[in-house]
Amino acid sequence: MSDFLPLLMFALLFLFIFLGIPVSFSLISVSALFGLLLFGENIFQQMFGALLQASTNFTLSAIPLFVLMGAILERSGLARRLYQALQLWLGGFPGGLAVSTMLMCGIFAASSGIVGAVEIVVGMMAIPAMAKYGYDRSLSAGTICAGGSLGTIIPPSVIVVVYASMAQLSIGQLFAATLFPGLLMLVLFLVYIGVRCLITPSLAPPVPELQAVPLAEKLKVTLQALLPPFLLIFAVLGSMLAGIASPTESAAVGAFGAALLALCFRELSLARLAEALVATIRITAMIMLIVAGGTMFTGIFAAAGGGWLLADFMRDLALGPYWLILALMLIVLLAGMVLDWISIVLIFVPIFMPLVKAAGIDPIWFAVMFMVVVQTSYLTPPLAPSIFYLKSIAPPDMGYGDMYKGVLPFIAIQLLLFAIILAWPDLATWLPRQLF
Repeated sequence: MSDFLPLLMFALLFLFIFLGIPVSFSLISVSALFGLLLFGENIFQQMFGALLQASTNFTLSAIPLFVLMGAILERSGLARRLYQALQLWLGGFPGGLAVSTMLMCGIFAASSGIVGAVEIVVGMMAIPAMAKYGYDRSLSAGTICAGGSLGTIIPPSVIVVVYASMAQLSIGQLFAATLFPGLLMLVLFLVYIGVRCLITPSLAPPVPELQAVPLAEKLKVTLQALLPPFLLIFAVLGSMLAGIASPTESAAVGAFGAALLALCFRELSLARLAEALVATIRITAMIMLIVAGGTMFTGIFAAAGGGWLLADFMRDLALGPYWLILALMLIVLLAGMVLDWISIVLIFVPIFMPLVKAAGIDPIWFAVMFMVVVQTSYLTPPLAPSIFYLKSIAPPDMGYGDMYKGVLPFIAIQLLLFAIILAWPDLATWLPRQLF
């Protein structure tokens, strides 16, 4: 019976999640139940230890600061100005508003790192603009959903911070490793939108009035809108990748910089600052509670022999490194259809890392592929968080059918990027080697 305890843990966890119990409480409940079976009343001391470990983990202290940076930017007028500047330059071309939306998502992802914040902020501006000029609804929906998911892989990303903590890796190295793949994914998204709109201009017609805007006005708006976020991105990533600041310190630089920009543009009232602080506390508490629950779950899973069970299973399969990667990524892809990203990271990373190291696989390379697959899970049903984020702000005429149809090409592009990184590891590992 004890050999089946790890499998029963997963079965009960998925049952609780399907019943609608929050992921954090599902993890804690399953851990407590099976911990009682294994350790009796001593389990409560061990669970308190897991809670203490999560709450005192220095690596995770960067999370609230990155969240605060995104919350302040979300409530400032920076995103609106940036989108207007991109529209002025690109809106006069077929698909220009969709390209502007994708670029906006990429820049805002590099300023925020939170998928939900990126998608909702950009979507609330982009949906009315694209609908006004007759853009195809599935193209609009797919662009916003895929663009929002860039917050997973373009640094600074909250998921990278959590992953690094679970895998005992350097946050700076992981940020450096995801930089080129994240930019390449953005480029592939832009190429797809551009080529498709050139082939079928009726999907995304140009906006004639934007072509008549004087060059001087375009340059003025661009300097005011583009320069501040690029300076913020440079301050956050540059200070960390140059070794000037730790991830937590660079996150503090980002939060301070976002507040300073909002103050300079006269967008930082006391009410908005209070809203940003409340949102930061709420999101951080949610993440940390899931981290604590995931730490408890993986500890009990390991104590029940789950790690040995999986290791024996993989050893019996006798998979080479590449086949092992594909097998583990398939598990992540399937789990992403029913679990959110933080649950996937907390449950599977501690289980996978011993297998990855035993097979001689570069953990940084593996981590980047893991991020790409987790990003894909944002678009894959039935959970598809990006689609539910979009639905919360979409007009009634934009249905789930439009959204699912729109994200399919972007899922294919994400899987293509995974194949590129698998075939060319240097895309992920070259920059960390040079910097660190």
